[in-house]
Amino acid sequence: MRARLLPSWLGALCLLLYSSFAFAQARPEKATDFSNFRPRLEMPGESFVGREACASCHAQKSNSQFHTAMGHALSIASESDVLRSHPRMTFRVGAYSYEIVGGDRTNSYRVTDGNETISEPILYAFGNAHVAQTYVYRHNGKLYEGRVSYYTAVDGLDWTIGDALNPPPSLEEAAGRDISGDEARNCFSCHGTAAVADTKLRLDQLIPGVTCEACHGPGGSHAAVMLFAPGESAYIFNPRTLHAGSLSQEFCGACHRGVDTVAMMPDLGGINNVRFQPYRLFNSRGHDPEDARLACTACHDPHMDLKRGDVAYDRNCTTCHALRGTEQTTGKQNNSPPDKSCPVASGQCVSCHMPRVELPGAHFKFTDHRIRIARQGEAYPY
Repeated sequence: MRARLLPSWLGALCLLLYSSFAFAQARPEKATDFSNFRPRLEMPGESFVGREACASCHAQKSNSQFHTAMGHALSIASESDVLRSHPRMTFRVGAYSYEIVGGDRTNSYRVTDGNETISEPILYAFGNAHVAQTYVYRHNGKLYEGRVSYYTAVDGLDWTIGDALNPPPSLEEAAGRDISGDEARNCFSCHGTAAVADTKLRLDQLIPGVTCEACHGPGGSHAAVMLFAPGESAYIFNPRTLHAGSLSQEFCGACHRGVDTVAMMPDLGGINNVRFQPYRLFNSRGHDPEDARLACTACHDPHMDLKRGDVAYDRNCTTCHALRGTEQTTGKQNNSPPDKSCPVASGQCVSCHMPRVELPGAHFKFTDHRIRIARQGEAYPY
């Protein structure tokens, strides 16, 4: 009996891995320095292999990470659960009427002023809809972000954050905002994987969502070496090698925005920066950003979905502080004395020290990562 041919994708993957292995073996050692990898940073000469290749060795982590909000930070329109479950959503303001038509295959974004209409297929859905989902379409050869987005809290449409126009000066501007150029590269490289090559946006190579390779670097050479020479953990990046400050501010902050990024974007001041957790954490008074217990990953495992509820983080707080009525604390590193215990409560620490802040227009309260004693009625600390 004639042996069956390998599935086309598996054959192509094997060919890619073999080519990557040959390339990795032939080039000088450390030709690609993965120690300098950061999210959104290109690695010339390295290829992406996709989640399936990573899962062949890291099945558990790959599967759990796929179900996180980051894993679904971006999807093609036909795979959006919101669009599938909402066949028609409408929104009206002034003279303009918006309509988003969803379905399994055809999704459209439509805006009219009663005389003229702009109607385009939705190409991409940004966000997993825990808070919101924003839609991107192409118009006159350019990428546009829709002026209206879906918000879970209201189960309907409202202005996209930062995009409200009162009144919009024209139908085209009412429909959406041109994001072609740097903004598109930034959006797709943070919400997706393999979106940029040679400093250009390559949507034909896009892997939707934040996958393994978005944080560990393109895995072509690594997968090849591991396939043909097991035990060689090379040509890949492990964020654990970074000290706490770099991990939070440079690595996670590359997309979630660290202090340097926010400093260069003055229009993101005020309450809008509550969404930028690394920046807010850095400005926590009396907290050392170089302490590993204050790194983003000390509380959030990127391979697991976000833990919900205030009590879920009490254990993290007690690595530095004792709860009221107890003396248990690990103390600081280098045998320094333990931090003060809380004189008020014995749990739910983040409800007082990392309060939730309502961001106008977002229909959501974001957890403010600027650790402090939050007093009722006090102004938001910028």
